Amino acid sequence: MANLKDIKRKISSVKGTQKTTRAMKLVSSAKLKRAEEVAKRSKVYASKLTELLNEIAQKMTQNNENGIDNVFFKENKNPKVVDIVFVSADKGLCGGFNYQTIKRTSKLLREFEEAGATVRLSGIGKKGIAYYKYNKIDMINEIEDMSSSPEYSRAAEFISTLVEDYIQGKTDKIILIHNGYVNMITQEIIEQQLLPIDTKSLDLSSVSLSELEVEPDDDDTLMDALVRKYVDYSMYYALLNSLAGEHSARMQAMDAATKNAGEMVNRLTVAYNKARQEAITTELIEIISGMESLK
Repeated sequence: MANLKDIKRKISSVKGTQKTTRAMKLVSSAKLKRAEEVAKRSKVYASKLTELLNEIAQKMTQNNENGIDNVFFKENKNPKVVDIVFVSADKGLCGGFNYQTIKRTSKLLREFEEAGATVRLSGIGKKGIAYYKYNKIDMINEIEDMSSSPEYSRAAEFISTLVEDYIQGKTDKIILIHNGYVNMITQEIIEQQLLPIDTKSLDLSSVSLSELEVEPDDDDTLMDALVRKYVDYSMYYALLNSLAGEHSARMQAMDAATKNAGEMVNRLTVAYNKARQEAITTELIEIISGMESLK
């Protein structure tokens, strides 16, 4: 009977876990709807901002045979110092969501170091920061509570220190990595070069349709302001996109955990019934044997 008690206790424990994972799935589903809406609205603004930057950059290129003479567009083919910024989650229980971000960041880190460049790592999110601290990899900038509650002002403040280092020549490139939201069941690792702006990757399909006129600007005031806005908002949008991806990954993970718990309950129930039948059979045999011995 002790075996029956153990199985019954396990069934009760797994059912309790199943209730927790089902509740977490529902919570993540509700949070995902809100995060998805915010990310979609922000994506519209980010896309328009990128289109404007693309068009101005193209028209400035057309006006200058040597390309754009601006610090934000000067590509260094052999960077000596590279800034890598990663966005991870503050919480776990979301499958391989954080692992994929860490994996891509570590891969990029090795590639630049093997090429002889010095890599400065900046991190957002407890899980990623904890991983690199555990592996004794230094970070120049870290913040743990921003990925779970993104704010534009904090995102802009965080990335602005790296932008200033880039302007002063302390770093040659800034790369942003995050695990972005695609749909309810899919996330995608996004690796974005924030600075310098890569003119080769610009989408110029809409340039000819616009009546925008760009006048020469000796001090690059317009371009500087626009690029800073672009970088700030790219950082903010990465946080929003990552948060939506985190909730979708957690919803998937909790759904899988709930199903696994249900399967385990079924297996334990079968084992419980089998053990109970064996116990009853044993008792019946003992009773019959006792009655036979009395004859």
